[in-house]
Amino acid sequence: MSVANHRLRLMPEKPAEPTDRSAVRSLMRLWPYVRPVRARWFAAAFVAVLASCLSLVIPLVLKWMVDGPVADRDPGGVWLGAFYLLLLGIVEAGLFGLRRWLVARPLAGVEASLRADLYRHLQRLPVAFHDRWPSGQLLSRGTTDLMLLRMFLAFPLTFLLVNTTTILVGFVILFAQEWSLGLVLLAPAVPLMILCSVFETKYSLVARKAQDQVGDLTTVVEESVLGIRIVKGFGRNRSQARAFRALAQRLRGTELVKARLLAGIWALITAIPELAIGAALVLGTVQVADGGLSAGTLVAFLSTALALRWPVESIGFLLAMSQESATAADRFFEVMDVAEEPSTAVGDRREPGGDGAGLVFDGVEFRYPDADAASAPVLSRIDLRIRPGETMALVGATGSGKTTLTALVPRLHEVTGGRILLDGEDVADMERSRLRELVSVAFEEPTLFSATVGENVLMGAEEAGEEELRRALSVAQADFVHDLPQGVDTQVGEQGLSLSGGQRQRLALARAVVGGPRFLVLDDPLSALDVHTEALVEAALRRVLEGTTALVVAHRPSTVMLADRVALLSGGRITAVGTHQELLHHNTEYAWLMSGAEGTGAEARAGVPTAEEVSTR
Repeated sequence: MSVANHRLRLMPEKPAEPTDRSAVRSLMRLWPYVRPVRARWFAAAFVAVLASCLSLVIPLVLKWMVDGPVADRDPGGVWLGAFYLLLLGIVEAGLFGLRRWLVARPLAGVEASLRADLYRHLQRLPVAFHDRWPSGQLLSRGTTDLMLLRMFLAFPLTFLLVNTTTILVGFVILFAQEWSLGLVLLAPAVPLMILCSVFETKYSLVARKAQDQVGDLTTVVEESVLGIRIVKGFGRNRSQARAFRALAQRLRGTELVKARLLAGIWALITAIPELAIGAALVLGTVQVADGGLSAGTLVAFLSTALALRWPVESIGFLLAMSQESATAADRFFEVMDVAEEPSTAVGDRREPGGDGAGLVFDGVEFRYPDADAASAPVLSRIDLRIRPGETMALVGATGSGKTTLTALVPRLHEVTGGRILLDGEDVADMERSRLRELVSVAFEEPTLFSATVGENVLMGAEEAGEEELRRALSVAQADFVHDLPQGVDTQVGEQGLSLSGGQRQRLALARAVVGGPRFLVLDDPLSALDVHTEALVEAALRRVLEGTTALVVAHRPSTVMLADRVALLSGGRITAVGTHQELLHHNTEYAWLMSGAEGTGAEARAGVPTAEEVSTR
């Protein structure tokens, strides 16, 4: 399978929106954000309506000029009429400029509020949500979709109101001038409404598909940029380009469907009223010839009809923008409607166990939220106690659930059974802010942010100062930062890719220990270090571990030796607990793991050392 086809397969089309979806309901959900600026928005809308209605006064001035000064051959009256027309034009232009000034600043604030709320909400969503959602989809919602919403509030929403009012006022003027010609122009109203309804239904589905495909394309671009070393290292430039082109072509096809729909509705909305105006012109000319209608009235009637062309013809364009904005609102609220992780667990609160000092796993079970209910849990009946001040190494084969278990302590995931106690208190009953002050973590994949070295480290403790920063860097053997161009004020760049893997891991370790936490969870924190640096970090880390209760995921004997005891995780269960030497002598699986061969019994028979052989090394 080609890379392009693989991309298309991994990112299937989003399900079609139901046809009974209401764009009005979707857009009305924006009202809480618009409410603070409603006064200026209504003022801007009123100014725009006034400016638009002024354009309908021009035909009345023309009628007065044709039936008066022109018919009477009065040059002074003609010049006066021209002055009135010029004045009306200047006032109309000034009012439209005022409308733009009234809405520009407040609507930029509305967009900023939407974006801030989205970002704040994303920070509070469960890790499971971020595991499921591509980052490009979230990025497109925070940029393209919010820009569409701001544009809708500034232009389509205002002019839907303005044009509707203008059309109603215009037809009142038309019927007042000549009701029979007004009926001729009103005849296309019913077929136009039917056409607009059909267009709205079809366009909403295509608009949703296009915006989802933009999110898919954004994901591919982001992955290619972040993974540029892999792309270049394996010479996959062309295959990545083909994958991008395939997604871009799919988006192009969807955009062309949108363009065809918009072109079709625009052509019909333009042609049908033009036919009506032509018919009214013929009928009006006959009436003038028969003496039943004045020339000035016919000029005013046709000028009014022509002034209504843009409000009518713009309906298709405004409906299209409204549908895209409604889709953008749907996509925004899809994320905002996801429940945030609760501050404390929902359900019955459990009394803390009096004998639970230290870190205790009591019958802990876990399965991922999107897992099949009939599937076996990732972790099952985990019973483990780490005494106060003790360091416990967690060892297991790849895929045994070590990282998942460590993620349950700071509640990056919620347990689905049992409980976890910190000094006798259930973590599910703790405020997350307090829990994460007590528990500090360092992950196997060291993530750094586009900030300075110092800012990255001090993320581990909000109240820490320069002294704590220096101590943490020393513990993590990260004194290399003092040789950087600006020392701890050096910007590390996106993902910290300007640093080596070992340097990033040492900074992540410094971030974990900077606050002197009571509980420390380390997920193989030394995997990217060379043997010499590892020995130095271990020596410094041993001093830190003396004053904290720690759970350390370990893959190498050198890391295991930091621990007081070792727990073996196998098949989602704790199968053995003891010292390193005890497990080497009495647990064959542990001996295999420490020998560097994570495998089965068959692999062991193929040459993996026995427990006795490992223990004598």
